Amino acid sequence: MFADKGKLLRIFVSETDKHEGIPLYEWIVTKAHETGLAGATVLRGLEGYGTHSKMHKAKILRISQDLPLVVEIVDRPEKIDQFIPLIDSAIEEGLMTVEDVQARFYGRK
Repeated sequence: MFADKGKLLRIFVSETDKHEGIPLYEWIVTKAHETGLAGATVLRGLEGYGTHSKMHKAKILRISQDLPLVVEIVDRPEKIDQFIPLIDSAIEEGLMTVEDVQARFYGRK
């Protein structure tokens, strides 16, 4: 384990957003993996709204959902800064935030 300065990249998208024919969140996670970032996690929201103020809610009886998703990626600042331009053009609607964090990396040198 070692502590280091890091950045947290959060990408807010919709479950139905696509890029190159696949779900956008999957495409982003694949790019993060290919780029060698420390890790990525996709979180599904139960309720939310975005750019168009349309409410999205989890409903038991709905087969198709359009729930909000958050992709979180933490790594060193320079790696996050290099990654953002790779995915910028793929995000047509959504939000991206970047925060400075104190990261503790375990099992990685």
